[in-house]
Amino acid sequence: MPGLDNLSTSVLAGQFFGLVALAICLVAFASKNDDRLLVLLISANVAFALQFAFFSSWTAAALTVLVIARIVLARHYVGSQWVMWAVLVANLVAAALTWRDWVDIFPLTAATLGTIAMFLLRGIPMRIMLGLAALSWMLNNLLIGSIGGTLAEGMVFVTNVITIVRMARAKKRYPGVPVDEAGPVDTSAPPPR
Repeated sequence: MPGLDNLSTSVLAGQFFGLVALAICLVAFASKNDDRLLVLLISANVAFALQFAFFSSWTAAALTVLVIARIVLARHYVGSQWVMWAVLVANLVAAALTWRDWVDIFPLTAATLGTIAMFLLRGIPMRIMLGLAALSWMLNNLLIGSIGGTLAEGMVFVTNVITIVRMARAKKRYPGVPVDEAGPVDTSAPPPR
């Protein structure tokens, strides 16, 4: 097994940014608050885009930049199918322009699942779809050799599952009442900005 001294600076930088993304993702997916989740995902995806660039995984890097734009758009255009379709088309164009080999199917799958989740779903269903996207990103990271990215996506998946279980339990405890990480939500109060 090669030591760290045999790894290129680019690979080491890729591994570093994968670990940075891991730390941010753990905080993001541990949150049951959708708004906080989306904001933290922007930061994590900046780290992921840098990771993919250092690994010369250009389809994944391009799609991750689009993921950042998608998160911003999804916050402002919740449920907008025309914006969702525009993002899906942008994903296809980016993938077509950067496609190198069959491995690139995994970031395209992940970007597609994430786009549908962000625009059409909330709460538990959104996290299930994001968990499937995380599995696709994890397979991509495994195949390009990113230890940090693989760990990040594996932990995102596990953390997501734990959060889904927590949310389901809270939903059982407070049937018919919207629940976030603090417990029941007062729906008569204006939503936070």
